[in-house]
Amino acid sequence: MSEEKQQQIIHALQQVIDDTRHTIDRFEATGMDEQMPVDYDRLFGILDDANRQQRQHTLLMLGSA
Repeated sequence: MSEEKQQQIIHALQQVIDDTRHTIDRFEATGMDEQMPVDYDRLFGILDDANRQQRQHTLLMLGSA
């Protein structure tokens, strides 16, 4: 995969990370973390997965340099 494609994926994953963090903040601010604990936990799963994928793509990109 080209470095340019890796960069695109990294940026797309950063958007997922940012959006998920924002949603987590909104959950906490409105008490939804207590009202919807299963969904709240799922948000952290999404965040962890996006961070893991972003790290993998970054390492692949750096390895091809």
